[in-house]
Amino acid sequence: MSGLRWMAGGICLAVAGTALAQAPKYPVKPVRMLVGFAPGGATDIVARLLAPSMGEALGQSLVIENRPGASSQIAGELVARAAPDGHTLLMTTQTLMTSQMIEGKSFPDLTRDFAAVSLSATSPLILVVNPSLPVKSVRTLLELARAHPGDLNYGTGGLGTTPHMSGELLAAMAHIKIVHVPFKGEAPALIDVIAGHVPMMFSNITASIGYVKAGRLRMLAQTGLKRSPVVAEVPTMDESGLSGFEVITFFGVMAPASTPREIVTRLNTELARSMSRPDVQKQYATQALDAGTLTAEQYAAFIKDQAVKFGKIIRDANITAK
Repeated sequence: MSGLRWMAGGICLAVAGTALAQAPKYPVKPVRMLVGFAPGGATDIVARLLAPSMGEALGQSLVIENRPGASSQIAGELVARAAPDGHTLLMTTQTLMTSQMIEGKSFPDLTRDFAAVSLSATSPLILVVNPSLPVKSVRTLLELARAHPGDLNYGTGGLGTTPHMSGELLAAMAHIKIVHVPFKGEAPALIDVIAGHVPMMFSNITASIGYVKAGRLRMLAQTGLKRSPVVAEVPTMDESGLSGFEVITFFGVMAPASTPREIVTRLNTELARSMSRPDVQKQYATQALDAGTLTAEQYAAFIKDQAVKFGKIIRDANITAK
């Protein structure tokens, strides 16, 4: 009897060993990370900051692929429909969520059609103007806008982007009329503001700080309730007279909805490890990015909280697809 029991145990061990040996390895090929905006924008920069360390940790290249357009919905749809094997990811912001709220679309839904992997970073925006615009503060900008209602345009990376939300919130809180000019990404919008074709925009610090330092843009304010150390000399919108004005961008990684939990956990672990590296933290700090360290479950809950917050801004400011 003892021999039979030993044989049965041996058979069980052999079967378990075979199953373990046949378990799929991850990743088995380069991992694509889609970005829904043009190269040079903040989302693209965040993805490229992470790519080298993530690729090293995973043992495969992490390839950044820009698929701009439709306020990141093109990239979002491609990832939502991709094979849920962890080889196609999305670096996104709340734009994918807010643009759909504004347009009334149901797919792809950031809270339903993706698996939350990890928060990567958060950052305030800065309000920048072309240096030829005769304003040096939010107060003088508002005076100009009130004197010329509807004449001031502001650029953004598209409908529902954080800069768009900021512009609409400014218009609502200050009771001014300014005109939204959407582009296919933040970088093209910045180019037109620098060229003087569009006078101003809210921009991610990551994308615009270099132009500010070069004197090609002028900063008026930042959108966090607390000043970012990177632009500590610049007042917040709240300090500039718009009490309670706050818009913060988040950047995070998503995978297709039915991606196996073990792959999501592996990606979350490697992302957290990458973001804890001193070299990555230094790059983040230089770009005014606060690294995120949430678990996948915490990040999913964070996204739902952001949906409530930005949904309120959209309703209060009466933002519609025009």
